[in-house]
Amino acid sequence: MNCRLMFVKIQVVFVGGRTQPGTVKPEEGDRHPYSVLDCASQREAILPFVLYIQKTLRRRPFLIKNLENVMRKFLQSLEFFEENERKKLAIFTALAFSQKLSGLPPETVFQPLLKDNLVAKGIVLSFITEFFKEYLEENSLDDLIALLKKGKMEDNLLDFFPSAKRSSEALSEHFTKEGLTSLVEYNEKKMFEVKLKEIKSTLTAMINDEAAISEVIETVKQQVKDAKFPDLEVIRMLWDVLMEAVQWSGKNQQQNSNAALRQVKAWTELLNAFCTSGRLELELIHKVQTQCYEDAKLMKLFPEIIRTLYDQDVLAEDTIVLWFRKGSNPKGRQSFVKALEPFVKWLEEAEEEE
Repeated sequence: MNCRLMFVKIQVVFVGGRTQPGTVKPEEGDRHPYSVLDCASQREAILPFVLYIQKTLRRRPFLIKNLENVMRKFLQSLEFFEENERKKLAIFTALAFSQKLSGLPPETVFQPLLKDNLVAKGIVLSFITEFFKEYLEENSLDDLIALLKKGKMEDNLLDFFPSAKRSSEALSEHFTKEGLTSLVEYNEKKMFEVKLKEIKSTLTAMINDEAAISEVIETVKQQVKDAKFPDLEVIRMLWDVLMEAVQWSGKNQQQNSNAALRQVKAWTELLNAFCTSGRLELELIHKVQTQCYEDAKLMKLFPEIIRTLYDQDVLAEDTIVLWFRKGSNPKGRQSFVKALEPFVKWLEEAEEEE
């Protein structure tokens, strides 16, 4: 059987007959009732067609290009199908990837969908929603993200939305309504990562340019407000950026210690502007603890950093004592508590004398 006949055969699986040249409309003549578009819009009814094509491709793997061409043709012409027919095509497409249909590249599906007229009419959003719902019936969110990544769409979910609805809020509302909350959470995480990267980039540039601390504080506050950033994440981000901006001196431990402490002292006003409660101060201690545990350059510097933050009024005595008595972060806690013990003892004795 030559390739032209197999191309027609694959078309028949979808529509029950040959299509007119340049269209998705069936040619005149008989159509058999056993096709994707003529069956029920349920996975149980459509799966046999996927398995049939899979079996065919195993015998004739070179025909994958024919399947690609047929699917591209139909997906670019979704507006000519009825809503229920588009749903069947979406289910078929999802099952094709779930069954790992031999060699079918994801870009064959996702890229043809991005025609402006299809997106503007909401046809693409409806199709891709059905696709996501069906695919996630048997696959994990990680599987779906990997598929989107191969199709170069993992960071572009909003491209499926009409321009008037192309916002994170609209995406969350739509997919939540459709029961795809895991996809909403994924998108929120991606947006968080993008905003975090932007804020860190801005802060790093201002530190390197030795901008005035007041200007840095105002800029970070505005970006944090615009991004609706959680206050705990702000504290973690500030400490990360400050430590990443330190000019480390290779293996010279003393120089590294001095550089880290200079950085802390130079930017305590910035930390103080955002450590506005005992809860945030405790988060800063936990962040310092984690980095000192994970970074050999800072391992012995924990008590000195805490002492510096106390001297500069970033950390309150009560917060330090609370961490010392009841801190929950286990990373290096035993050794750090021992190292901080003399300082805590001094704090408590000074309080008794007062």
